Amino acid sequence: MKIKVLEKNADRVKVQLQGIDRAYANAIRRIAISEVPCMAIDEIVVLENSSIMYDELLAHRLGLIPLKTDLSRYVLPKDCDCKTPLGCPKCRVLLVLDVEATETSKEVLSGELISEEPTTIPTSPKIPIVKLAPGQKIKLEAYARLGIGKEHAKWQAANISILKSTTKEDTENDYTLEIESSGALPANEIFVKSIEIINARLQEFTEKTRSITK
Repeated sequence: MKIKVLEKNADRVKVQLQGIDRAYANAIRRIAISEVPCMAIDEIVVLENSSIMYDELLAHRLGLIPLKTDLSRYVLPKDCDCKTPLGCPKCRVLLVLDVEATETSKEVLSGELISEEPTTIPTSPKIPIVKLAPGQKIKLEAYARLGIGKEHAKWQAANISILKSTTKEDTENDYTLEIESSGALPANEIFVKSIEIINARLQEFTEKTRSITK
């Protein structure tokens, strides 16, 4: 099996996979979309909201803002030893939004979310959240957690993951895999993490199979 990087930057990676079964290559593609974890706002506590936007819609908007994610820093809530719905510093991050329009209207942007963890911030400070009329105010606490894309689209680390066959008559099982990141994780990290997830599952399957045959 050979892996060759054809293109790579923070947002996009394109690799050539040679000598690999199509089912395995397609599994990498699927896992990149649905099972590589990343951070997203999952819950908010609204302290004040005098805007025209309902609390539920505001929560939905905040949840879809991609957040930069350090997978070495956090664990999935189900794997955290705190075992509490509130979470702990190992499995959740608090972000605060406290904005007010005074004499003129104000467009609230993602850059105004203040995170308790400097590495867990919106991927762009210019994502619109809501527009406030003079005198309107929003004050809330937002809690971000790790999750995976098959639970909700807000936890998709990859925007696209495309597998194409380039097999020719003189080659065997030759594919290109292109992954585009949402910005939460570098594209190459999504690729590597996808392979790690597959290998962990194969290892688990092998161990369970051995226990049956004993």
